[in-house]
Amino acid sequence: MKFVDEATIAVEAGKGGKGCVSFRREKYIAKGGPDGGDGGFGGNVWVVADENVNTLIDYRFVRRYKAENGQQGMGSDMTGRKGEDVTLVVPVGTTVIDVDTDEVLVDLKTAGEKFMVAEGGARGIGNTRFKSSTNRAPRQSTPGKEGESRNIKFELKVLADVGLLGLPNAGKSTLIRSVSSAKPKVADYPFTTMIPNLGVVRVDALRSFVMADIPGLIEGASEGAGLGIRFLKHLVRTRVLLHVVDMFPFDESTPANNALAIANELEAFSPTLAQRERWLVLNKMDMVPADEQQARVDSVIEALNWEGPVYQISAISGEGTKQLASDLMVWLEERREQLANDPELAEEDEEQRAQVEEEARERIEMLSNKRRKDKLAKAEDDDDEDDDDHDVELVYTP
Repeated sequence: MKFVDEATIAVEAGKGGKGCVSFRREKYIAKGGPDGGDGGFGGNVWVVADENVNTLIDYRFVRRYKAENGQQGMGSDMTGRKGEDVTLVVPVGTTVIDVDTDEVLVDLKTAGEKFMVAEGGARGIGNTRFKSSTNRAPRQSTPGKEGESRNIKFELKVLADVGLLGLPNAGKSTLIRSVSSAKPKVADYPFTTMIPNLGVVRVDALRSFVMADIPGLIEGASEGAGLGIRFLKHLVRTRVLLHVVDMFPFDESTPANNALAIANELEAFSPTLAQRERWLVLNKMDMVPADEQQARVDSVIEALNWEGPVYQISAISGEGTKQLASDLMVWLEERREQLANDPELAEEDEEQRAQVEEEARERIEMLSNKRRKDKLAKAEDDDDEDDDDHDVELVYTP
């Protein structure tokens, strides 16, 4: 199934049913009085998170959803039936945004979480409600109210504790295969990973965490090169980033320059995300000659001005991966305990995440607008060229 992590749709709640004007008419009952019932409430539009759904592809084909209108009231004091609700099922980790106001309506982080995005209209009142001692035969009623309507955007971000970051062919997919049961595609050419992959890393029977692998970045990704930076938003919810560096690149590039390029792209995407916890993972060390290993490691650390944790591994053979997974588990457990015991730290962490999401959204929107303008400019240039083709003088000779 195709992985789709963004979709924009229109939702409209149902209109409330109108109230009824009616009078009781039965044999042997004179002047029975008003008996017009109220209308039914309009149906609501709900969004619910489901752990069995992992893509927003359904909302690429159907872009408009409308709940049922409420039934109008009837005689004999019968109230109209409420309109049927519409429930939109989305993956866990979906953010719902109002397109017109840019307001984040809800962030669905747990399975079964439900939110009303459009409320049905209020019902109309029948003439029974208007009777009084001075108005024995009311002939007025009220119409139902219109339901809410919205243009909303779904943004899916995978829920993971650890995120992998690096160039294509750095060994990110091999690493996640080595430490978890995930089986992403692995090949000897760039961009084999086209969508995010999740893997559960089990340190022992009772301790585990989730790792996310996203498509590789290249230099210039922040300006739209390669697969761009659209998938970087999936790292927003992670607690720690693993910067995977290929220490034995197949081309003429150097590990130090490659590592610096990724660090610059991350900074361009979100300065706040670049400041979050990040570990350096130097992969394919088994392929580097022993007498060159330390020099290459030092060059990467010097280029990044690195002061954080550094791990030297071989993802394909598994060398160093168990220690890496174990240390990650310990760090995550300590971090969870800190957040649970310190409300101020938890609030600061939540604010930082919100800031990262805001920066990511602005950057992606900027790139989308730039792409749109480039397409329009190219279309105008093509039109000008077509016009030039017609400015040809035709000369007919006998």
